[in-house]
Amino acid sequence: MVRRVVVALLAPVKWTPPGIDPTRWRSALAEDVVDLLATLNEVETAVAVTPEDRSLADAVVWPGTAVHEVPEPTVDAVFATLTGYDQAAVVVADAPDVPGLTLGKLLRPLSSRPVAVAPVEGSGTGLLGVAARLPVPAWLPALDLDTAAPAEVRAAAPRPGDVAVTAGWRRLRGPADLASLDPAFEGWEATRALLSGQPG
Repeated sequence: MVRRVVVALLAPVKWTPPGIDPTRWRSALAEDVVDLLATLNEVETAVAVTPEDRSLADAVVWPGTAVHEVPEPTVDAVFATLTGYDQAAVVVADAPDVPGLTLGKLLRPLSSRPVAVAPVEGSGTGLLGVAARLPVPAWLPALDLDTAAPAEVRAAAPRPGDVAVTAGWRRLRGPADLASLDPAFEGWEATRALLSGQPG
């Protein structure tokens, strides 16, 4: 039985909608991503935070969810904390409405390839997430989820085909991303409530 884990990296967010408290915004995004992870099948889920953000993790995780403290909020730091797993994915915490199926597709290629990446759709550069067989291949570069591109990861691989590029999704990092949210789409309850001005 292959043991898999999906980890939400609760890194600081770099943009907050005007008029919304940044701390509450970050918490709402994190809560929605953690809630989504709880719906995934056949994987374990966890969050990763720096020690100073431990209170954020404790506020949004479900009972029994593992919390990994990392020295810095990076993909490398998260992978380094994971033991006992065959496959792992690290995903951002500023995509509150990402479908579970999209995250599931990030792990699927690992049956035949060592690494998979999900790009960001919409504005800006970066990745939605990175998945790898463990231990992580030595050739995998240090990746900044805010700036890395699939081509960068493929260029580092022994063969471009070693890196699968899976379905992407938007991250909420600016007004254009916010405008693309679909009110009819299920999920993202905490973010939706905050944007609508409901108490929370």
